Amino acid sequence: MMEEKLFKKDWIFLALCFILGIVGEESFFRDQIGVSYFVFIVLFYAVFFWRFHKFPFSHHRVGYFVLICIWMLSVGYFLYDTQLFYALNILVIPALVIFHLSLVTSSNYRIWHNMYFFLYTFLRIIDGLRYHVFFTKYVANLSKAENRGYFVVWKKIILGIALSIPFLFIVLNLLLSADAQFEKLVNEIPLLFSFNEEMIFRTMVVVISTFAFFGFMQSLFIKNNVIIQKEGPTKPMGMDGVITLTVILLLDLVYIAFVAVQFTYFFSGSLGDGYTYAEYARRGFFELLFVTMINLSVTTGAIQLSRTVHGSLKKFIRVCLSILVLSSVVLLISAFMRMMMYEEAYGFTFTRVLAHTFMIFLMVIFAYTLVKIWLEKLSLFHFFFITALVYYVGINIVNIDQFVVDQNIKRYETTGKIDIYYLNNLSYTGTLGLIDLYESGAQIPGLEELLKQRKADRFNISNPTWQSYNHTRLKAYEKLGKLEL
Repeated sequence: MMEEKLFKKDWIFLALCFILGIVGEESFFRDQIGVSYFVFIVLFYAVFFWRFHKFPFSHHRVGYFVLICIWMLSVGYFLYDTQLFYALNILVIPALVIFHLSLVTSSNYRIWHNMYFFLYTFLRIIDGLRYHVFFTKYVANLSKAENRGYFVVWKKIILGIALSIPFLFIVLNLLLSADAQFEKLVNEIPLLFSFNEEMIFRTMVVVISTFAFFGFMQSLFIKNNVIIQKEGPTKPMGMDGVITLTVILLLDLVYIAFVAVQFTYFFSGSLGDGYTYAEYARRGFFELLFVTMINLSVTTGAIQLSRTVHGSLKKFIRVCLSILVLSSVVLLISAFMRMMMYEEAYGFTFTRVLAHTFMIFLMVIFAYTLVKIWLEKLSLFHFFFITALVYYVGINIVNIDQFVVDQNIKRYETTGKIDIYYLNNLSYTGTLGLIDLYESGAQIPGLEELLKQRKADRFNISNPTWQSYNHTRLKAYEKLGKLEL
């Protein structure tokens, strides 16, 4: 049930949400996002904690963990300029904020590490929309109750305006004739009330943002999150043990045969007949996708559905699942080595390094899954969520672009090969690496011309606003300005 009344603090909170909406519009719709994301997150949580300062928060440990992740991801917009994460985090950070607010305002009895919590979070968003209906009706009823008194006041105000029009007309004309500056000021007044498409759009953004923040957080604040526990234990979903074992056993036989035949081919360090490095790495990637989509899904599904199976059949299923996981690890190692060969031949790129980190992440996931097969009390979803969030925040913070630049420079020092055009298009981190190469005296064809173009582009860019302030970009601009070409 929604509250029947709005108190003074609720109206103050609405005003704060309006300020938050203005800051959000300034942060995200004025210029390229930079430090503005972090500024907005700081202000958003300042408003949130002001509204909820007496609220009994729950799930403190995971709540603080998610909050730290949100702040670290927002700081990435200030520190780095990686294009992929720049685009992804525009959506990832708001999703984490909604999850975090739903988490810490939920009941202590609510289990968050299962798929049902995502449904709970979605329902909180729906509650925010429903709150707008309540708020609209409340304001309408409030205006009706006070309408009579306001009508008398407004009638007197309109009468006063009508009586003052002749006097204002005479006085204004005399003053306009007396002072040119005053005339200029009066002529500019209509411009303040002129609306163009951009102003209308920005006003809509502020209004929508204001009520989105207000409705969602108000619904969280007044929502009763106490869970009514059902009597008796819930019956877990299950699948027939023989059917489960048959599916896993058949997959195991295929993988054992595949690994046995291809083992030498996987780990010999040489290419297969008729394959280029690109084809070799690409086949490894298809194996990686196969491992991710099939093996992990089958393993986690079998673990959940075999909870009702007991006895020797249960042990046999565990053995077969272990074989499936170990086979998956072998395929991951194969794909990892193939990508290493590809990098040795063609150099490092953001995508290739990201693929390497993802393989390591999957190995950690499979290692935990192997332990889970034999220890049923462990929670798969809990570990998957925490590990995935740590992985994602980690690859944001470690600056993969810098690693790619460093590795390509080391490769150049060893082999004399480097793709300067890729580094130039990578990010401003790549530009900094090219400047370092040029200052070290490296004789690379086309490098000087590329930096001249970069320097010219720098001068063609208008002065950046505070919203787009970025440490790496500013550092590159400064070094380009000092570079003697």
